[in-house]
Amino acid sequence: MARRSCAIYATGIVSAHLLVVGIVLLVAQVFQTMIHSRLKKEITLTEKSQMFESWKNPPPPVYMEYYFFNVTNPEVFLNGGKAALKQIGPYTYREYRPRENVTFLENGTKLFALNPKSFVFVPEKSCGDPEVDLLRTINIPFVAVTNELNQYPFLLRSLVSMFMNSVGIELFMTRTVHEILWGFKDPLLSRIHAMRPEVDDTFGLMWKKNGTHEGEFVFYTGEQNYMDYGKIDTWNGLREMSWWSSNQSNMINGTDGAVFHPLINRNELLYIFAADLCRSIHLGYVKDVEVKGIQAFRFAPPADVLMNPTDNPANQGFCVPAGDCLGTGVLKVSVCREGAPIVVSFPHFYQADPKYINAVEGMTPNKEDHETYLDLQPTSGVPIRACKRAQLNIIVKRVKGFPKTKLIHETIFPIMFVNETATIDDDSASQMRTLLLIVTLVSNFPLLIIAMGLILLLVLVVLFCRNRQRKNEVKRIDFNEAFHSFATTKDDQAYTQVSDKPEEPSEPPHSSQPPRNGSYIAMSPVEAQKC
Repeated sequence: MARRSCAIYATGIVSAHLLVVGIVLLVAQVFQTMIHSRLKKEITLTEKSQMFESWKNPPPPVYMEYYFFNVTNPEVFLNGGKAALKQIGPYTYREYRPRENVTFLENGTKLFALNPKSFVFVPEKSCGDPEVDLLRTINIPFVAVTNELNQYPFLLRSLVSMFMNSVGIELFMTRTVHEILWGFKDPLLSRIHAMRPEVDDTFGLMWKKNGTHEGEFVFYTGEQNYMDYGKIDTWNGLREMSWWSSNQSNMINGTDGAVFHPLINRNELLYIFAADLCRSIHLGYVKDVEVKGIQAFRFAPPADVLMNPTDNPANQGFCVPAGDCLGTGVLKVSVCREGAPIVVSFPHFYQADPKYINAVEGMTPNKEDHETYLDLQPTSGVPIRACKRAQLNIIVKRVKGFPKTKLIHETIFPIMFVNETATIDDDSASQMRTLLLIVTLVSNFPLLIIAMGLILLLVLVVLFCRNRQRKNEVKRIDFNEAFHSFATTKDDQAYTQVSDKPEEPSEPPHSSQPPRNGSYIAMSPVEAQKC
């Protein structure tokens, strides 16, 4: 009995201590703070960090898918009608992007790196052979030259127009996909190159971009402040650009999109500097997703990134010259494309003003196929899946002195769009799941303590109830024994026959005769039975 009581008291004390300690640790977030502090120290771009090697040589394969818009009715467009476009693709290339010339600066708080990119064709992921498939599209050198000559005297424009006619240069050209993508010697540019050697005689959308880098970057390592992890300090020696018309638009913000700081929350905006777009963009939280068993936050550019400056005054700085603005969903990047009338947008003018969508036939924008997004694991900030989509367009308009353009309507003409994708590989996903399991267990250790306390509390209740039951059973047994003992005592006191004499007539009441010997025993009279 004493042992049982000690066990109950001990269980109660241990349970109470576990519950109190667990609740205190949970409220104070001791283990969560400890694991977060550890993550901030470990996730840095330093040689001792496990993240450094994967940053230098990203293990997930990156694929670049190219889609082109083939013009099916060039004559209709030249006569003032709408161009009919048919999407062809993808033509897929594996992209390799190692970091090179990595050098630590300023006591390891920053590092310098180049990021050359090379592309290898992947036939099994492509719709055809780029060296065989033909594509009819806008003759971009023609449009670029006529746009540049628009500010020159009419006579010069007329002379150039006659030259173009003599060598058969038209507004539309038909070339192989490989030529349009990786370059060909253009007859118009070749003639200009002969007069101005600084002008390249070769044209291609990706000309001189295979095996080259986008500039010299200096990144923060994140060792001093985890929020600076992977952020760009300078690009080509600049902390801000000079192309745009406002200081805010010229800012170089965020990372290059390869890494992000740990402990991301749903309420923050993430910034990326896109060198090919000549600007920084921001991404906002969209929803929770799961990739290969890993929970992630999806971030995507909100509609206001390319919104008309009238609706979003922050975009006023992207109008160059100041006040020369396009509508929602498009961005003119001539300032960083040597004056060529190049416009970027999301594929099929997704999130753009309907007037751009309706200006040509064949645009079918939708979120699933044309949205740019990043799926980030919020604890580590590692991109689990990325999909960068951008469309290249060119402004086609009438230019006096060039009769071939006299009937066309000014149009932002789609040329092609890219879909750059990457998904975490299986080995990295397995390592990530293990890391997250450890983080979860350590962070939730106070809950385990509370759970143990609740289990002991349940055991305490069971022991207490069983102890009460045992006590009740003991009392019932004692009562039965006492009752049985009392009943036995009464039986011993009951009268029994002690005489065999014949029964005497009963005495009348108030008889004065003394009782007969042997007729009574104890308290009760007993009749003598006859023989």
